[in-house]
Amino acid sequence: MPPIMRRTERYGPLKFQEGDLFLPDGPHLPVVCLLHGGFWRMPNGRDQMSAIAEDLALRGFAVWNLEYRRLGAPGGGWPRTCDDVLMGIEHLARMAAGGVDLDLTRVAAIGHSAGGQLALWATARQHVDSPDCTGACVRIAAVAGLAAVADLVCAYDLKLGGNVVADFMGGTPADQPARYASASPRALLPLGIPQLLLHGTSDDVVPIEMARAYAQAAREAGDSIELLELAGTGHMDYLDPSSQAHAALCVWLCRLRCQAS
Repeated sequence: MPPIMRRTERYGPLKFQEGDLFLPDGPHLPVVCLLHGGFWRMPNGRDQMSAIAEDLALRGFAVWNLEYRRLGAPGGGWPRTCDDVLMGIEHLARMAAGGVDLDLTRVAAIGHSAGGQLALWATARQHVDSPDCTGACVRIAAVAGLAAVADLVCAYDLKLGGNVVADFMGGTPADQPARYASASPRALLPLGIPQLLLHGTSDDVVPIEMARAYAQAAREAGDSIELLELAGTGHMDYLDPSSQAHAALCVWLCRLRCQAS
């Protein structure tokens, strides 16, 4: 099998505004944009997703493994962390214009844990009915949350990661209700595109009840969403290419690719 080309690209002038592009051989490649977790904190970084990125590239996807500013670094937190994600996704258009043969009609955003919040949020920002999406060149066609922090108010109430949600948002839901309404995926439904939630029954970091409640709310809002509850799967299993969790993600991605072809 030909080797996977890997290169680091900067999407902005600031530190951490960069990502790794994993590029297999082939024309007009579907794209997976990966967003790592770690409760939006330093030093957790995109290296968490490198093994997954390489595996997906071997399966024929162009993979854009994004970094972003995090708590503990200048500019980390709401809204600049989320702004970085939008800038990073838009950089796919610049790469395509520069000669990288990407199919920008087949872009899937996939986020793990806090990265799930970022992936779902970025998708909501691009919703066809949202005024925030004007001028976007890259449209997310499908989104997956892997043990995703899909409800920031619930995450705050449960004290996930200690006080990290309040740190990330610059206050509590009572202090900053408008921020939470703008940043929490649960508050931004419907998204209007296919969604997948993968969540393990043995997750002791983000409870599976959050995924269940989000999926029910998404269905009630009219979204197409699939929730797969993975027996015995923990919070970090998604980072292992040999895991049941990653296999389930690959089945979904390959099904999307077949439906679009």
